[in-house]
Amino acid sequence: MRIELGRASFDVCKYDSRFVVEEFLAALEAAGANEKTVKSYRAALNDFFDFVSWKNVCDVTTEDIVKWRLERLRKGFRGEKYGGRRARQATLYYYTLFLSRFFEWCGISIKVPKVRRPKRKEPEVLKPEEIARMLEASRDLLDLLIVSLLVETGLRAEEALSLRFSDIDLVRREIRVRNAKFGEERVVFIGPLTLEVLKRIIELRKPLPDERVIPLSYSGLYKRLKTLAKRAGIDPRKVRPHILRHTFATEALRRGLDVTIVQRILGHRDLKTTQIYLHLIKEDIKQRYLQVFSAPVASTPMQSPYLAPHPIAIPAPYQGYAYGYPQYATPPHSPSTGGHSTPPGGIHTYPAQHYSLQQYPQAQGVDSAHRCPNCGAVVPSNARFCPNCGYMIKSS
Repeated sequence: MRIELGRASFDVCKYDSRFVVEEFLAALEAAGANEKTVKSYRAALNDFFDFVSWKNVCDVTTEDIVKWRLERLRKGFRGEKYGGRRARQATLYYYTLFLSRFFEWCGISIKVPKVRRPKRKEPEVLKPEEIARMLEASRDLLDLLIVSLLVETGLRAEEALSLRFSDIDLVRREIRVRNAKFGEERVVFIGPLTLEVLKRIIELRKPLPDERVIPLSYSGLYKRLKTLAKRAGIDPRKVRPHILRHTFATEALRRGLDVTIVQRILGHRDLKTTQIYLHLIKEDIKQRYLQVFSAPVASTPMQSPYLAPHPIAIPAPYQGYAYGYPQYATPPHSPSTGGHSTPPGGIHTYPAQHYSLQQYPQAQGVDSAHRCPNCGAVVPSNARFCPNCGYMIKSS
């Protein structure tokens, strides 16, 4: 979401760059940007101006930006958590956007070369049995609540940590998410395990309405999940708060929840963001597809699953060109392979197996000159190669 900032109300060239950066960040916060967004802009601007030794904003050139970008791609950022060119490229993608926005606010026309955004990775998820092991390894009600809440609601870590007991309606089984991304409130629903754990916590603790549901910092939540993963015999590198959000989304789609509903629950503004989880259930889709299309067709001749129960009569010129159905029609001149019957009307049926085109006989009324001398298939009169077996019929 683009925050409208307008332009600086003073001549930025007359002031120290540090002052200009702070004024920009203050304007960003006043325009409604959240703390996390301001922090990201601060990191980007400080990194760039550190690189150019805090030269005056009006003296910055495109060459400065190009050198900074190249240096960061090659050597990375100070204190970066994740190494590798892909991670650096992702960081630079956002940093160049932030830098461009800063100069726009300053009223300075300077070209900021963009960095291509790396292709989004397929989200990591936990298997149902891994979630079960984490629940079994829980030491107390807080452990149980963390896992069940994140995996049954798909909340972001920051959203879960900001929840108050006043946001929870156990009767309607709803949670009002007030600290949502983009500042938009939404409602998520309480799953069966989360419901039981919350009831027990409220019964034992009798919390005040304004008390936090999960009284931890992000670091505390992160470490608690890592410890829980170790106790459950799961690689701790696989377990993070956002992985449980991915797991919720994938499981919801797998169980048949519509993708637009999942989008609403997750708080995604763009459906494309939610659709990345569809890739994770492709095996389920494939199995369902095979289940539907491998079902035996009861009627003869061939029947379409889209037009059932009305059978489709196959025109004579195309009889015989089937692709592995349990039984299919063949031309009046049947092959001499045996094992078939000829019902009334001249439609032949064969045992359920795949037949290649070269197994069919020569059709009526087709000149032998228009047939492949190798396999006997019909070929166009001007063809150089047989479309069935690839045999060269004519030389150039």
